[in-house]
Amino acid sequence: MRRLVLLRHAKSEWPGDVPDHDRPLADRGRREAPLAGRWLAEHVGTIDLVMCSPAQRARETCALVTAELPTAPEVRVAPLLYPGYPADLVAVAQELPDTANTVLFIGHNPGLEDLVEDLSGSDCVLKTSSIAVLRGDGEWFDVGPGWAILEAAATPRPA
Repeated sequence: MRRLVLLRHAKSEWPGDVPDHDRPLADRGRREAPLAGRWLAEHVGTIDLVMCSPAQRARETCALVTAELPTAPEVRVAPLLYPGYPADLVAVAQELPDTANTVLFIGHNPGLEDLVEDLSGSDCVLKTSSIAVLRGDGEWFDVGPGWAILEAAATPRPA
């Protein structure tokens, strides 16, 4: 069994003079990203590998999320996760190492929502800091349409 966990980056700022790739997290994003990390720790457990978009907001989300995990996973920056076209996300998944059973992608919409639908046939709205957990029975190189089921989805928010 493989689990592909998708996390949309936390809420970002929209400064007018900063390129999209370099937008940082907003205060709200810095508050909510650790909540996503805690949800992952409680509901997913050990994450073997994190594949993170190179965008600033995704890298900041990654740091805040992984700080909440019980075991620090290996983190790799994956250029194809930005902007995150579904075909590129599938290509990254198909190249994942066999030793990784649970992998977290930290990326962007609409690509992540499209990937959930492509792989599982399920609709899933991924707001900022939202998580989708996909479970597939095949190998990573088999990732494609119908490979997975949507096991869980959540948008952790402050109480």
